[in-house]
Amino acid sequence: MKIYYNQRLKDLREDMDLKQEDIAKIINTSQSYYAQYENGKRSIPFERIIKLADFYNVSIDYIAGRTNNKKGGIK
Repeated sequence: MKIYYNQRLKDLREDMDLKQEDIAKIINTSQSYYAQYENGKRSIPFERIIKLADFYNVSIDYIAGRTNNKKGGIK
């Protein structure tokens, strides 16, 4: 089963007990706009994926669902 980035973003946020508003502030957007990323209604810009990967201390490949290893590498 492939997990898409929107679900990974939601899972990472919830694992840290954060609200969408908290993450929206980190990437300098509104809560409603960020919610569209998590709901898969809007594509998230690559610059924001990088910022979130740094914030969560995970690889971009993990967010993209290309690996289940949070630090990256092969599945």
